[in-house]
This record gives sequence, structure tokens and C-alpha cells, in this order.
Amino acid sequence: MIDNSPSSGRSFAVITGASYGIGFELAKQFTEHAFDVLVSAEDDGIEAAAKRLGAAGTSVQSIQVDLVDYDGVEKLYTKIQSCGRPVNAIAINASVGASGNFARDTELKAELNLIALNVTSSVHLARRVVHDMVDRKQGRILFTSSVAGRMPASFEAVYGASKALLFSFSEALRSELQDFGVTVTALMPGAAETNFFRRAGMENIKVGASEKDDPADVARDGFEALMAGKDKVIAGSYKNEFLGFETRVLPESAKAQIRRKMAEPRSAR
Repeated sequence: MIDNSPSSGRSFAVITGASYGIGFELAKQFTEHAFDVLVSAEDDGIEAAAKRLGAAGTSVQSIQVDLVDYDGVEKLYTKIQSCGRPVNAIAINASVGASGNFARDTELKAELNLIALNVTSSVHLARRVVHDMVDRKQGRILFTSSVAGRMPASFEAVYGASKALLFSFSEALRSELQDFGVTVTALMPGAAETNFFRRAGMENIKVGASEKDDPADVARDGFEALMAGKDKVIAGSYKNEFLGFETRVLPESAKAQIRRKMAEPRSAR
């Protein structure tokens, strides 16, 4: 059974999308660095993830909730409040992808659900939690953006735009909160070895079939940047650093073509 009582002297963190991949590894980073955690995900794997995280004796609470819905975000925030503890850090990580030609391949419902999860729920949850952090003049917020958010993401048009919004939102919110003791960090991974590409139908494209980063490495980079108070971190392998450099120096049209070669359907053949 998971110990839901606070561990003496430990801080408290919330992590969304934590049943696997980067989210789970972020939660693991927190539990290994003197944090108790509340983890959430929309799938029933979150309970097994919580048991794994709590095996070392840390306090782990979990909730299965779909953040696509407004009521789902409110349910999570109610759970946060019920813990009776200040949120020292939150990793807003839950997201989904959609791949294909926007005009012919992707489903409108899938694209709108993507916006609801990646964008709307992230802003909604941040608004609830940041208000409390400002009142206390203390807190850390981590948004999982992407290197794809720094370029026009051909064949992932809505996904890339959602991650671009999170990056811009993160930087703007950081500026607004600089006098309130609250830091905001954007985690910007490249392709990581998670279920993301399978769920997004991206296994037959170049980026989906290529060698990917270990999500544990990505999470470690993100956690360290968050705790150091950095505004952003390009996480993972050197390839992501190079891609990040390209996004700073190339025109948008050139960046769109680079992404097209990586994400065009059947590009893995």
C-alpha cells in the first residue's frame, strides 16, 4: 500500500502525465530528491506507477483523471487541495501528439483534443496553482515543451504549435513572476523513447523510427534546470542541442523543410 502521509522534512510536487515516459521519470527525480509527490494520468497505469515510485518509502499519491476536460483539471486541483500541503513544484507534462497531413490525414477531433490537453489544460492548471504560489511567494513550475516548438512542425502542425505556445507562455509567465519568488522553466526534449510516437501514429516516419533519447536522461536535465531556476533547457542528446542551434539561426521556411523531412509520412522507408 502506498503511504499517503507526508514524509518528514520533504517538499511536495505534482506531476501530470506520470504513468510512463518522461512524466514518470520526472516523478522519480522528485522522489529521489526529498519530495513527496502527487502523480496523475488519464490511464489506469498511474496506480502501478505510483506503487513503483513509493517503493522506497516516500509519500506518493495518485489520481486517474483526463485533463482534456475542464472538469478533469478541476478534479485534479481539488485533489491537490485535499493533500493539505503547499505545492513547492509542479511539472505540467501531460500531452499528446497527432501526425499527418493536416488537410487530408489527421482527424479534427484528435487535433482539438490535442489542443485541449497540451494547451488548454496546461494554462488552466497553471492558473490554479500559480495563484497559490504567488500568495506564498514560493514555487517552481516546469512545462514540458519541445524542440519542435521552436520551428514550424510540418506534418505535426497543431502539435508543434501547441508546444510553441507552451514555450512562449513559459517565458512570459516567468517574466511576470520574477518578483514573486516563483520560477518557470521550459523543458524542451527531442524524440524520446516513450509511447508518444505509437500513440500519435508516428512509427512510420523518420523521427519515429530513429534512435531516441532515454526519458530518464531528459527528466534529469529537466529537474536540474528546474531546481537551478533556469528559464529553459534543451534536454537529451547533442542532436537536440544542434537542432536548437538551427532553430535560432535559420529562417522559418528552412526550419519547416527540416521538420518536413523528419516527419513526412512514410519518411522512415
